[in-house]
Amino acid sequence: MTPAAPTPVAAPPASDLAATWQHILLLHTRVENKLAAALQRRHGIGLSEFRALGHLAASPTSELRMQELADKVGLNQSSVTRLVARLSTADFAVRDLCPDDKRGVYTVITETGRTRYAEASRTYEETLSAALEEAKQADPQLAAALTVLGAAR
Repeated sequence: MTPAAPTPVAAPPASDLAATWQHILLLHTRVENKLAAALQRRHGIGLSEFRALGHLAASPTSELRMQELADKVGLNQSSVTRLVARLSTADFAVRDLCPDDKRGVYTVITETGRTRYAEASRTYEETLSAALEEAKQADPQLAAALTVLGAAR
């Protein structure tokens, strides 16, 4: 006698909250792809570089410790080291040792980096606005998710 195959159990329906979250994740992916393509095509930088330059430009001292930059950009230490190397190669940032703690390393934005960030910011804002509007028009569920996000502000 062969054992009977288990009866498949239907997955419970997603809650409204879970469904909304899934739509937000879909929206995030679509928008991030558009932002990444526009920044790379028009300015030769990726999203991580753009965001790192933004955090550095917003810093009152124009610099951040490597770990602080990693936290702000959402990268691990190894990835932020490679990111800063790319910024340094492009003359957008330099590495600097902490005068009080020689183990501490800072990333400092250069004027070239500040200029590139300012130029890319316009592209970022335009692309973000267009991508969100396109998402609203193309998918009523994404439009609803954006409405929920707007209400959460």
